[in-house]
Amino acid sequence: MALINRTEAKLSLNFHKGQWQAWESKKRFVAVLSGTQGGKTSFGPLWLYREIQRKGPGDYMIVTPTFTLLELKALPEFQNYFEKMLRVGRYTSSPTKQFIFSEDGERRTFGYKPEQPTRVIFGYAADPESLESATAKAAWLDEAGQKKFKLASWEAILRRLSLAMGRVLITTTPYDLGWLKQRIWDKWKAKDPDIDVIRFDSTENPMFPQDEFERARRDLPGWKFDMFYRAIFTRPAGLIYDSFDEAQHKCPRFSIPKEWPRYLGLDFGGVNTAGLFYAKEPNTNPEKYYLYREYKAGGRSAVEHVKHLLDGEPCIPFAVGGSKSEDQWRREFAAGGKVGSQEVPGLPVRGPEFADVEVGIDRVYGAHKRSQIIVFDDLNGYLEQKQTYARELDKNGEPTEKIEDKETFHFMDAERYIIGHLMKNATEFKQSNYYR
Repeated sequence: MALINRTEAKLSLNFHKGQWQAWESKKRFVAVLSGTQGGKTSFGPLWLYREIQRKGPGDYMIVTPTFTLLELKALPEFQNYFEKMLRVGRYTSSPTKQFIFSEDGERRTFGYKPEQPTRVIFGYAADPESLESATAKAAWLDEAGQKKFKLASWEAILRRLSLAMGRVLITTTPYDLGWLKQRIWDKWKAKDPDIDVIRFDSTENPMFPQDEFERARRDLPGWKFDMFYRAIFTRPAGLIYDSFDEAQHKCPRFSIPKEWPRYLGLDFGGVNTAGLFYAKEPNTNPEKYYLYREYKAGGRSAVEHVKHLLDGEPCIPFAVGGSKSEDQWRREFAAGGKVGSQEVPGLPVRGPEFADVEVGIDRVYGAHKRSQIIVFDDLNGYLEQKQTYARELDKNGEPTEKIEDKETFHFMDAERYIIGHLMKNATEFKQSNYYR
């Protein structure tokens, strides 16, 4: 943990090794992955203030998964540094959560008073739309590895920083194998020049008891100890598609021959209609399907969805989608019509042949087990959902039958409809995390 002492009206910062590495990093995206109580959140305000000094007056962002988490962790650390120690401004929670620099604080930070006050704006990542209105020069994202910190929020933050090419600090413990692993860890491992990752155990903080670390090693499941005390990405208990292997089941994008048969899985919805496009490679045994496109949009009529789904496709795909009760959606998709002056053909969509969610899950699981689904590695929405689709855990940390936040996994439902149909004659595999 960073220790801050006031001596002769100056602040001296005493970092442990992991914090010092992050402080010295010059990369645009810096991820500090730490075990619990490793000193990651206390590091955030220091990094952000230095970034404000470097980038000058303007708006900056602090984003947490929820406002509840903000008030428990990041905000107290921020206020301790910006209000109590530096005394450069004041935090207000209404009408918006923001910290506004005082005139004196700006003069001490920048050497002059700018025309517009400098602000730190607080956002929450469970609602990506809440992040769209800001334009910022840098951002600190605390606990960005949590499930409520959506991929769409990460993308929205990048858009808010694009004008200034602002830097990002991520401080978190790994919680699953979602976008943080896909977009930060994996790219860093592949030598992305813009990304730096600093990982350390809880015990890197000299104040963390070694006895507590050893107790956790002894008492916790291995995956939980590795994630929460060592900040190592590990498949958590309850992950539904543990048969999906990134090393075997992802590939770089390539041009798919037009003659390959096309298939489409659809999950209907007024807010989110999701689609996944697969192409079947000829003469393979077992049959092999390449997932090459994902679609998700809302606020469109059925015919508008069909227009956008078919744009760029070489043919009308064989489509399966919706639950047994969603015949009206299927009728509207099949009807066709006009979008402006363009005539849009109907898209026939078959209903699923089974109503049991578990049947579809088992068929997808088996397709992964047999390496029948290969995914283009730039399909970030699908890959995030694939690596976070999980069952709720009971009080003993064991998976239950209930799927966690099932209503948010539209791509997984779309896949289940089409792959469940294509694999109806295949030998089924059961999910190892639930079926013992």
